[in-house]
Amino acid sequence: MTAPRFDLVVFGATSFVGQILTRYLSQYLAESQEPLRWAIAGRSAAKLEALKASLGEAGKDLPILISDATDAGQIAALCAQTRAVVSTVGPYALYGEPLIKACAEGGTDYCDLTGEAQWIKRMVDKYQAAARHSGARIVHCCGFDSVPSDMGVWLLQQEAVKRWGQPLGEITMRVKAMKGGASGGTVASILQFIEEALADPAIRQDINNPYSLCPPAPVNGARQHQVKAAEYDHNAQSWAAPFLMAAVNERVVHRSNALLGQAYGQGFSYNEALLTGPGLKGRLKAFGVVAALGAFMLGALVKPGRYLMQRFLLPKPGEGPSEAAQLAGHFDLRFWGKGEAGQALSLKVTGDRDPGYGATAKMLGQAALFLALNMRAGSEKTGRPGGFWTPASAFGEGYLDRLRRHSGMTFELGEGN
Repeated sequence: MTAPRFDLVVFGATSFVGQILTRYLSQYLAESQEPLRWAIAGRSAAKLEALKASLGEAGKDLPILISDATDAGQIAALCAQTRAVVSTVGPYALYGEPLIKACAEGGTDYCDLTGEAQWIKRMVDKYQAAARHSGARIVHCCGFDSVPSDMGVWLLQQEAVKRWGQPLGEITMRVKAMKGGASGGTVASILQFIEEALADPAIRQDINNPYSLCPPAPVNGARQHQVKAAEYDHNAQSWAAPFLMAAVNERVVHRSNALLGQAYGQGFSYNEALLTGPGLKGRLKAFGVVAALGAFMLGALVKPGRYLMQRFLLPKPGEGPSEAAQLAGHFDLRFWGKGEAGQALSLKVTGDRDPGYGATAKMLGQAALFLALNMRAGSEKTGRPGGFWTPASAFGEGYLDRLRRHSGMTFELGEGN
């Protein structure tokens, strides 16, 4: 078989996140000198040429591939030219399936930044057998959804086994601080999920199932506590409110546990929430977050409400935080873990950019590089066999090392409360 032309193709390079990702990879590769053969792809030659020109000398010889997300023939031709693809083309529920199908059937490795749990479940159900047969490793959720959560829990459990010979039965993640904006693509994905949930009873049923992304086998897991209202968190000594991203992060963490052979234990418990501070002020803020989320959902549940929000209140597709806002963004996540015999560990995970864009581009970029370089495809394929994986179950220690060295993220272990 002829070796592919490229190690990696950035598909959707001219999207809002795609441009950030392309610039990050270009700068990183120029400084690191990692031997990556890569290209950028999308449907608009003019936009791709403009992006290439914006990279200066680093983009001078960068190849361009023209491919429309809805054209199965073009997508198949693109996949045949590369070992791995990283996609930023969303909402994935609308535009992502042709690329997943081509990768799964053709043996091309793939990663993305989706947080659309209903779509992930659909893709696993439809293409898991094909990916296993072809050897394609498909890794969703390689951005802020759900790398910090997934890798944070994985690291805590690795440390627990090292210290005590057994995993922690309970872990909670709390968002202590977060600064960043939303893009039109993220908003479109949320609204697309709501539309699908309204039309499909099975999706509505999965909303309350934290194991919905786990393999179709008896889970026998613990009953999970989901933070759906204002409540007091004794570990953080702070009030807490629901965290919007918990809906996908919790499911990804439980899927990792299942794919790793119940390495965290069958009775493992995990939940996430947003800290709002101590005392009366923190309590009122928690109730305010609950009210705001409720108002958003009420507005989004009716078609006129969705239209008005998209038309007047929310960013349009292709829009998002400015470069200055991305640089000013950050996040600070805290994990607390407890074992059956009273063992306790904590972890602080931070990022130095806007979580959804500046930081996500670096997480996704390093995932793509790990997939393309550390898990070579074709005759040199190493690591996990074909199938649908999570960041923790696919990448493990090697990816964590890349995040620590090249993504502006920190992972600081500590003792429990």
